[in-house]
Amino acid sequence: MNLKQNILIQLKAMKTFLNCPSIIHDPPHVLEDIIHGHPMPPKHFRLDVDFDGIAWITFDSPKSSVNVWNEETLREFNHLLETIEHDTRVKALVLRSAKERIFIAGADIKAIRTMQHVRVNDLIWLGQAVFDRLARLKVPKIAAIHGACMGGGFEVTLACDWRIASDHDSTKIGLPETQLGILPAWGGSTRLSRIVGVSKALDLITTGKLRNATAAKRAGLVSHVVPAERLETLARRLAREKRPGMRFLFENVFSPVIGYLAKRKVLEKTRGLYPSVTKAVEVVTHAVHGEIEKGLLLERNAVAELIKSRDSARLIDLFFKREEANKRPAFSGTALTIHDATVIGAGVMGAGIAHILASRGIRVLMTDVTNDSLARGLERIHGLVSDATRRRLVTKVQARDTLDRISTTHVPVPLNRHHLVIEAATESMELKKKIFADLAARVSADTILATNTSALSVSDLAKTVPHPERVVGLHFFNPVHRMPLVEIITLPETSPDVLATVVSFVQKLGKTPVVVKDSPGFLVNRILVPYLMEAVRLHESGIPVKDIDEAMLEFGMPMGPMRLLDEIGLDVAAHVAKTLANAFPDRFPHTDALDKMVAAGQLGKKTGQGFYRYENRKEILATTHSDLPKHESIQTNLALLISQEAMRCLKEGIARNADDIDLAMVLGTGYPPFRGGPITFARDTGIIDY
Repeated sequence: MNLKQNILIQLKAMKTFLNCPSIIHDPPHVLEDIIHGHPMPPKHFRLDVDFDGIAWITFDSPKSSVNVWNEETLREFNHLLETIEHDTRVKALVLRSAKERIFIAGADIKAIRTMQHVRVNDLIWLGQAVFDRLARLKVPKIAAIHGACMGGGFEVTLACDWRIASDHDSTKIGLPETQLGILPAWGGSTRLSRIVGVSKALDLITTGKLRNATAAKRAGLVSHVVPAERLETLARRLAREKRPGMRFLFENVFSPVIGYLAKRKVLEKTRGLYPSVTKAVEVVTHAVHGEIEKGLLLERNAVAELIKSRDSARLIDLFFKREEANKRPAFSGTALTIHDATVIGAGVMGAGIAHILASRGIRVLMTDVTNDSLARGLERIHGLVSDATRRRLVTKVQARDTLDRISTTHVPVPLNRHHLVIEAATESMELKKKIFADLAARVSADTILATNTSALSVSDLAKTVPHPERVVGLHFFNPVHRMPLVEIITLPETSPDVLATVVSFVQKLGKTPVVVKDSPGFLVNRILVPYLMEAVRLHESGIPVKDIDEAMLEFGMPMGPMRLLDEIGLDVAAHVAKTLANAFPDRFPHTDALDKMVAAGQLGKKTGQGFYRYENRKEILATTHSDLPKHESIQTNLALLISQEAMRCLKEGIARNADDIDLAMVLGTGYPPFRGGPITFARDTGIIDY
């Protein structure tokens, strides 16, 4: 059965089942140019049939480090499936990748981004038909997953009988489509729930999170996890076994109830601001029953609706902004690899930085003034590692290796063999200058000195050392292991090689670097503080805390400004606010409200009292209540302040471009991703001149 016949069968079955035409145009006509024509020799795949009758399809796109699905690769894959259908030697099929860290990265988002909507619909049809052809093959089919297996890369494996994965740290499995404003539409929303159950399928699809191999096995996404070198042996063994039948999952009987509860939970969490997530719940819970073709139709119709939205376009644009930052070349300098680093300070930030460095294979020396401080820092790191192990984010071996890479000392030692020193002491300029002056005598002339300050002048610190060209700011955000952004603060004299090295270093940590100039508050805090201080002013004018927070939650913020101040710590927020008020007295008027609360010992969550009261670190009561004001006016006021300050930063050249500013605010503050960032929001809504 060829591809055209397969599509016709699907269409006939769907129209018969639903007794109505699809909202998508009739595919056999629009896909004529794809289906017909003499097949060219495959450029992206190799097909080998061995003596045991196992057909090995190896995905290996030339001149690329990744494999992606697009019209060309889908056509080639379909042609190979047709070849296998007619080859009587074939007793089993194994799909694998030749890439070092990528199985299949999913659909070619760059191609989709530039396509007209009608062509996107055609591509969805094509992918569904090809993967359905794979599912209908009457020989055992094994997906041998090594490396990133995402989106359409995972959907093709759902058409196989077995999914096996390597235990390598590059193996990540998931369906992140809802983070792009769409949903899995090559069978993922239909097949996954039939394999793992509706509840697990909804969790994977609505969150869009990727899982490592161990967590994927626990969730039932893969059946076996083995070292990469044993994947072929395991695939050969499974190729000789009887194909597993589809299990009856009792929970799926209750899919309407599960879907209702899931939708209510999603709406509560997203406030209806992410249509792709609620649409995914509807499709998954309806597609779990009946013929596969019914589910595929639901997927297509949902994507046809979602892909036209501005929200999806913004989310896809944001995806590319982050991809560019994560893979950004080393500017004009030469990036050196950092193997050894020192972290000065074992507090919350110092321990967090030491942990993330060690988890990424870097040997870390953590220092502090006393053994007690170091002990508390190590206790924090052990807690982070234990939590990651419990949640199956790392293996016990990886956890042990992380801890083994960390050493400590409370006495000054030579640091001339360390490539990087990160100072993460208390936010005091006097203390930091003293530390930098001391470090200058203990490091080599090639050592990069970085400060984790959130607002203090990096230029002033650089004046205390003989090589200011090797001084930068590395502003990690708290909690370090979760927050994806790192601001890299540069000076006019910063060496190109130093900049290239720290950008590459941050990328190696799995973080997104945004390069900014040294200026009070740098970028994120500079934009955030006016928003937070205006929220405090609104509260002082009589608007209840809860109302202010609710308004910004409805805007899409993950946390209201008053709650965020409690989380940051009112003492920390007051310090940053004073720094910016001194630098920009005309635009950052100082308020006494925070000072009074700090003087009263009300520092926020860490003391149990701030704008909210807490017991056992859980919020129990807002401090004030009154009539609910109009949330829209609060949103307009606060959102306008964010966009205005972002535009000022752009005009002053604090960041390289508008994309970096939007990206930093989304990753550093949780600014609503579907709005694209404060500058994109200002441009699209016209609230200020762009």
